[in-house]
Amino acid sequence: MKRFYFMLLGLFLLFSSCFLPTCLWADTNEFTRYEMSFKNFLTCELTRTGAKDYFKGNPFKITMIDLFALQKESDIIILTGAVRCVVGGSYQVLYVAVGVEAILDKEQVTYYTVRKNDFSILATELMQFPYKERCPWSRYWVDLD
Repeated sequence: MKRFYFMLLGLFLLFSSCFLPTCLWADTNEFTRYEMSFKNFLTCELTRTGAKDYFKGNPFKITMIDLFALQKESDIIILTGAVRCVVGGSYQVLYVAVGVEAILDKEQVTYYTVRKNDFSILATELMQFPYKERCPWSRYWVDLD
């Protein structure tokens, strides 16, 4: 009987870890909005004048920006993803974490980090990388406010 309860608990934990996070972002319009903002923000941030040069001065072309995950910790929404670029005839991937907060009812990027290796990040780690507003988060998203 004890074994049955442990199996039931295990199934519940498996279900909640696999399906609950996606249920939190089940609103496809909200996910699409975050995805669009993420793509436009990264395009702006990587190509703007004075942007940090991740490719050592080599010309590059962004071929894909992919949003992997959305997670909410405290009042920060953490978006993680990757940017695939062609640099000098070969592909390179940058992994990105962006922290978005609502400030005066407007979402703004408050933290931002880029790495060459894949990583997982928590809000406490992301807070070590403050972002000075350069590329607006909702630049291409129609905000009716």
